[in-house]
Amino acid sequence: MALAAAGGAGGFGLRTTPPSRAASPASASRLPAYLNGLERHLTRHWRPLAARIERWFAARDLAPDLAEDIGSARWFRGFGTMLALGAAAVFFWPDFAPLQAAPLTALDSAATDEFRVQGIRPLAYGADNGRRMNATAAVIPLAAAPERPSVDLAATLGAGDSFPRMLQRAGLSSVDIVRVLDLVGGQVSPGTIPAGTRFAIRLGARTSPAQPRPLEQLSFRPRFDLALDVHRSGGGLTLASNAIAVDTTPMRVRGIVGQSLYRSARAAGAPPTAVQDYLRAIDQHMAFEEIAPGDEFDLVFANRRASSGEQQPGDLIYAGVVRAGKPVLQLLRWGNDGGFYSPQGMAEGAQERESFLGAPVNGRITSGYGARRHPILGYVRMHAGIDFAAGWGAPIYAATDGRVTFAGWHGGHGNYVRLDHGGGIGTGYGHMSRIAVAPGMSVRRGQVIGYVGSSGLSTGPHLHYEMYRGGQTVNPLSMGAITTRATVDPAQLAAFRARLAQVTAIHANALR
Repeated sequence: MALAAAGGAGGFGLRTTPPSRAASPASASRLPAYLNGLERHLTRHWRPLAARIERWFAARDLAPDLAEDIGSARWFRGFGTMLALGAAAVFFWPDFAPLQAAPLTALDSAATDEFRVQGIRPLAYGADNGRRMNATAAVIPLAAAPERPSVDLAATLGAGDSFPRMLQRAGLSSVDIVRVLDLVGGQVSPGTIPAGTRFAIRLGARTSPAQPRPLEQLSFRPRFDLALDVHRSGGGLTLASNAIAVDTTPMRVRGIVGQSLYRSARAAGAPPTAVQDYLRAIDQHMAFEEIAPGDEFDLVFANRRASSGEQQPGDLIYAGVVRAGKPVLQLLRWGNDGGFYSPQGMAEGAQERESFLGAPVNGRITSGYGARRHPILGYVRMHAGIDFAAGWGAPIYAATDGRVTFAGWHGGHGNYVRLDHGGGIGTGYGHMSRIAVAPGMSVRRGQVIGYVGSSGLSTGPHLHYEMYRGGQTVNPLSMGAITTRATVDPAQLAAFRARLAQVTAIHANALR
């Protein structure tokens, strides 16, 4: 304020810098003379010294090209220079140790404890669980903590588990488990309850902590059309059975083929299993390349819809392809073998189906069909098949659809499976480590029937693959497909046409 009042040159509150002292005239006149003397001194002493140092380094050649004159004195002089420079670089290497920053605020013991109880750290690193408050006079001590009057649980029966073990893990007493098994056993067998079944369990209040809670209610659905409810009434457990109405009308899905037939059918609402069966059935009668975008797919599959809203899709019943409003392919599941037949073939009195043979195992052929020296017996004899090299335990697939006529030990073949594909055609699979089918079973093309091994007369894990025509072995490589022909009588033809008309009369995409 005094500076502001004195002459008014400065503003109110303005920070000013005090003026520096002016240099005296004597000091100002001595500075140029000093600089001139320093320059004459450097010119007289330093420049000749620098010239001598430069001439010395030029004569010595301390940094030659190390790629030239290797092993000479000049080369070793340059090598020594390189080592010296490297040592100097290592000697002057900087230190990258982290710097410890000083705390902004000094923390006393009380502040440190406060941060510890409020921080989020593992207990192993000194964390706390919040402030501990001493009980006041308002706190009433309890002899025991109160328990909830009931506990609601949700349980799922896992694969390989049993109904009694699941109830035991849920906390039921042995008396309640025995009673539940007796009640449920009157409706369904506890062993037939499928894996994945969900249970809603309610346990009541117990008399003491050492006793299990009593069962108040147990609700589950052992079958698609049945719901069971076990509840406690009058001190004992009773069972209430609720039959669920199920509509078994097949479902028909029809739509336009886009860039992908599978995706188009899935987008129209068809379940994955039905679409896969549809593609498999179409592939046996029509090449997928013939189905173009703009055509229509048409499939009918068995479906069960409960009155509670759940749906359960079943097997494919009908598969068709429509082009320009007219069906170009119609296939109906018919007969005990579950095969698909077209109305054209049935009208002619026979149905031909061509099944292409797939590779029985993922491996390379190591021995062909024909005479060869047996690796174990040591003499030349007929090799009635081909051998595939594969790792132990690799899956073995059925070459095409067929029925298992033999599955078991077969002499030198070891564990052996033979399939009958109809029309006098059969295939055999030998030296298995394990068989996955049984006689009389129907198998599909690509289904696993066993696993690679080295049973019987075998020197190592491989698959011996045979093919029969009319009971005689043939070279499997000479056959690429099998054509089957099944005859029908007029009564079957009429029943087939009636069933086809019934299936195609189902309204498409009707979610009943």
